[in-house]
Amino acid sequence: MQSPGAIRPAVAGLSPRLLGGYRLQVSRIRLGEASDPAGVAPPPSQRIPTMPSPKKPARNAADRKDAQLDQYRDRPDGEFLTTDQGIRVSDTDNSLKAGERGPTLIEDFHLREKIMRFDHERIPERVVHARGAGAHGFFQVYESQAKLTKAGFLGDPARRTPVFVRFSTVVGSRGSADTVRDVRGFAVKFYTDEGNFDLVGNNIPVFFIQDGMKFPDLVHAIKPNPRKEIPQASSAHDSFWDFVSLTPETAHMVMWVMSDRGIPRSYRMMEGFGVHTFRLINEAGVAQLVKFHWKPLLGTHALVWEEAQQIAGKDADYHRRDLFDAIESGAFPEYELGIQVIPEKDVLKHGFDLLDPTKLLPEEVVPVQRIGKLTLDRNPTNFFSEVEQVAFCVGNVVPGIDFTNDPLMQARLFSYLDTQITRLGGPNFAELPINRPVAPVHNNQHDGFSRQGIPAGMANYSPNSLGDNFPKPATAAQGGFVHYTERVDGTKIRARSDSFKDHFGQARLFLNSLTPVERGHVIDALSFELAKVERLPVRQRVVDAVLANIDAAMAATVAKAVGLTVNAAGPMPKIGKGTGATVGESPALSMIKEPSGSIRTRRVAVLAAAGFVGASMAAVKSGLEKQGVTVEVISSALGPV
Repeated sequence: MQSPGAIRPAVAGLSPRLLGGYRLQVSRIRLGEASDPAGVAPPPSQRIPTMPSPKKPARNAADRKDAQLDQYRDRPDGEFLTTDQGIRVSDTDNSLKAGERGPTLIEDFHLREKIMRFDHERIPERVVHARGAGAHGFFQVYESQAKLTKAGFLGDPARRTPVFVRFSTVVGSRGSADTVRDVRGFAVKFYTDEGNFDLVGNNIPVFFIQDGMKFPDLVHAIKPNPRKEIPQASSAHDSFWDFVSLTPETAHMVMWVMSDRGIPRSYRMMEGFGVHTFRLINEAGVAQLVKFHWKPLLGTHALVWEEAQQIAGKDADYHRRDLFDAIESGAFPEYELGIQVIPEKDVLKHGFDLLDPTKLLPEEVVPVQRIGKLTLDRNPTNFFSEVEQVAFCVGNVVPGIDFTNDPLMQARLFSYLDTQITRLGGPNFAELPINRPVAPVHNNQHDGFSRQGIPAGMANYSPNSLGDNFPKPATAAQGGFVHYTERVDGTKIRARSDSFKDHFGQARLFLNSLTPVERGHVIDALSFELAKVERLPVRQRVVDAVLANIDAAMAATVAKAVGLTVNAAGPMPKIGKGTGATVGESPALSMIKEPSGSIRTRRVAVLAAAGFVGASMAAVKSGLEKQGVTVEVISSALGPV
């Protein structure tokens, strides 16, 4: 063994980190093992993510959004401390008093302002998706999609559209842990030349409910007990599983959340989905139905449950830190935008109703076309001003993209706009820097709390003659948004189509598409969750009315784990015309069967103790770094080893 003094030159630059504090923040691999335990071949070369750069590349000069935000950045270096009114402050440590031990004087405007501003720093957190992280980047389409849509950012391969992305958990409060079992939000704001387009999705392609009327009930059920405010960021409690047992349409989504998809390894290794069926409309007015997908170039990876629980206790910011550090190091996360395109006439052709948000369209039936790439290359300057104040609205679409009659989507069109008014203090939230379009804004919406613009027009109504009728509506040829013309005939009714009534077929499809290991993880997760349900009738109803209708063997295994036996499954719901599964399994739904990317950007721990061999350390470090791995040397104490 070499002495510490003799080996330092061979490992110059190593700065060991403390073992106890970082053990769960790094990946650990055994030298000699294959990086892909499943033996899956690597993806095509064009889909391998870029190597981390030693220096950040120069920003795109055409990034109009970054230039816009720069106007609002406050850079205090070299400046004097001032009040909000610009008055320089001479003392910010002591209140103004009548004598050193006397009463504080109310005329101390700096004290009043400083305390007042502190008292009002917090805003209401999001009802769902409160815990999140975000990043700036850009999107670029590979080839023009003008044959499908007139949306400009999808029609010009030379155009780099600035974006802001927010990832999030759904159930937990703003201070909850990142690695809990939950759905993850994947929301993208495109700052296009035609206005903002928000693709507000999740890391799961389906949702719990079919109709937005049930959304408040779902959220109330999954949130903590209103009496005790526990458990935090968890669905393992009575009210959620009571709701599931009485709402069979949740079955498909429950399978996804209980799978490894519910505990992703990293936001950089997570798929995203638009959930709903949208429309694409081209210049000729021809519409096609579309499903949106985000495919991470690092592959799709998950934690294991024990790992997720330990990380939640030791590093609650695990996913936030991973995203921020990767971008800071130049290992920019990349995702390809994929689309499944379906003719309008085929809305019921594929074994289910495309308007049903609890169903997915198997990729083996309609392949995903990868049409462009999203790159996240810049961290926020200020978390609150950007990540917390960003407002995503499902209704933000641009010409060439339109809605369908998905009843959950229709409710979201109202809810996402409405909730920002309370959270961000009024109707002018679109004027906040992070929400401002790069497209020019001219309208007759005036006044309200925190108005930032200064309207200079002669009239704030339309039509008007005082201002020559400006701003005036634009025709379709001038870029005006024209809703897709669709004939609708029907009787006013509160009911659902028969085509929405198969609640278990795709839940079974998902389970059958998993590998035995993944399937075992679903069973373990269900057993863990139901073991936390205190009321026996609720546990029994989940087993009998939900799980037994998906898979008898799964139901029996879970029942045994929670001290139950399976009673005769309840009658299957009526299955309407045109529903059912079109394939027996879909390999694309498995995280293991799909190509898993590479080890690039992974963090690997090298444990170092006094007396280690410097040459061996250097060789290991060099070999890993050539594969794009970040090596973390950790030890039992800080300082030279």
